[in-house]
Amino acid sequence: MPMNPQRTSDLSGRNLLLFSLLLLAALAAVAILTRPLTPIGETRYVSAAWEMWLRGDFLVPFKNGAPYSDKPPFMFWMFQAGWALFGVNNWWPRLVLPLFSAGGLFLTYRLAPRLWPQHAGLGGRAALVLVSALLWIVFSTSVMFDVMLTFWVLIGLHGVLAATDGKRRGFVMLGVAIGLGVLTKGPVILLHLLPVVALTPWWNPGLKWKRWFGGTLMAVLLGAAIALAWALPAGISGGEAYRNAIFWGQTANRMVESFAHRRPFWWYVPLLPLLLFPWFVWPAWWKALVQQRREGLDRGSRFCLAWMLPVFVAFCFISGKQPHYLVPLFPAFALLTARLMAGRADARVGLPALLAAVLGGVLVLAATGHIAALHRQVTALPPAWPGWVLIVLAFAAWVAGRRGVAPIPNLALLGAALMALVQIAAMHSIEPMYDVKSMAQAIKQVQDEGRPVANIATYHAQYQFLGRLETPLAEVTGASAAHWLATHPEGYAVVYLDNSRQLTGVSARYKQPYRGGGAVLVNAQKAAALLAAPTE
Repeated sequence: MPMNPQRTSDLSGRNLLLFSLLLLAALAAVAILTRPLTPIGETRYVSAAWEMWLRGDFLVPFKNGAPYSDKPPFMFWMFQAGWALFGVNNWWPRLVLPLFSAGGLFLTYRLAPRLWPQHAGLGGRAALVLVSALLWIVFSTSVMFDVMLTFWVLIGLHGVLAATDGKRRGFVMLGVAIGLGVLTKGPVILLHLLPVVALTPWWNPGLKWKRWFGGTLMAVLLGAAIALAWALPAGISGGEAYRNAIFWGQTANRMVESFAHRRPFWWYVPLLPLLLFPWFVWPAWWKALVQQRREGLDRGSRFCLAWMLPVFVAFCFISGKQPHYLVPLFPAFALLTARLMAGRADARVGLPALLAAVLGGVLVLAATGHIAALHRQVTALPPAWPGWVLIVLAFAAWVAGRRGVAPIPNLALLGAALMALVQIAAMHSIEPMYDVKSMAQAIKQVQDEGRPVANIATYHAQYQFLGRLETPLAEVTGASAAHWLATHPEGYAVVYLDNSRQLTGVSARYKQPYRGGGAVLVNAQKAAALLAAPTE
């Protein structure tokens, strides 16, 4: 008996989802093996969770002994949950985001049949597009908040679709997603969810307006209640300054302060080919988009556009811009890509393969010392073999495309391999500048001797968790640094040098390259001499 084509497509979609999860696992393993927790972001967030753990305080995050109001606590809670199960370790915080990324892949997979029930198998292709997009890979394997936020955005959008089908639990799902999204990264979750809700009459006409917007209001109130269940007791516990910070600084004040780091309106646009590589530079994708526009947008495509475009435009207008702000829009792009490429098994992959081969050539040139600017910025030249492997894989992808291999798995493999090989190539070149574990352990030894330690710069708690420090560092700059060193002659200080070449002339308890310069752990007398010496 011949197999039902619908069931065959569903089976193919499940297989592609499994393939996507395996790719994610491989990429997470490469990241953990090749890249340390890097300052200042990753180390700061894990250190905040570590200080909460030390205090037994699960309401208020702390950074270097003071309440830390910049981020809500949900990710820190996830770290502590793993430490409660497995003991305090370095690897669990590296796994939390890949696990949420896997959840995001599954939720994206499940959205596709709800948007296009007549097109079976799109969910697996969407998951494969998502897991191989460059920015998604980077932040799925980094200790950052955006992939976790995306998980809640996807939960909320499943709720929106359920609500359009008349299911009241859809509004409950939306409210829970808003609340947990606020606890993950603040009120920005509303920017990601409310535009698609407001545009529902466009992508899903025929709804009863009063019921729809009444249900949305109740969802927002539920989300606010969930967030306030933490914020109110945390504000009382953390004191007035912390209370003002979480209720004002994380809402209106954050929007005002975003204008302190101005970037032009168009800043995101030239980044899109890189952030969405290899898909955004694929000519077949653009041809399919033009054809879809001519044929008319279906309900699912309108949903994806209502999800992506208003938020993207809003982020363009906000002066403070960072690439990772766009991560929650990537599932929409992946779903739209899967729909556009449905039935286009003959699409060629020439341009993405060519660009990957060019990057492979750049890696080879870097490994052989032919890029002078790079040579001056790294501690060691990368190996040449990842570049050669990338060139071979790019050629193989091009040949496979010409022989009719399905383009989405073909390009997904190329995108994932590119990211893995770049990380391997960079490992020996940049790891010594960002791995501060040994410095943190040296600081711990000094503190265990009963000596105070100061950080002669703004301190982002980069040493607290990696050194398992239980005592804050004194954060001193300018004139206060000289005063601290004079009044703590038995102490030590971490001093930062502008150029790593200066390390050779410094006798220190510990020293290392650090983010393009150098860092040394020296006694108070040596620190005072370094600060008094003229800079290069």
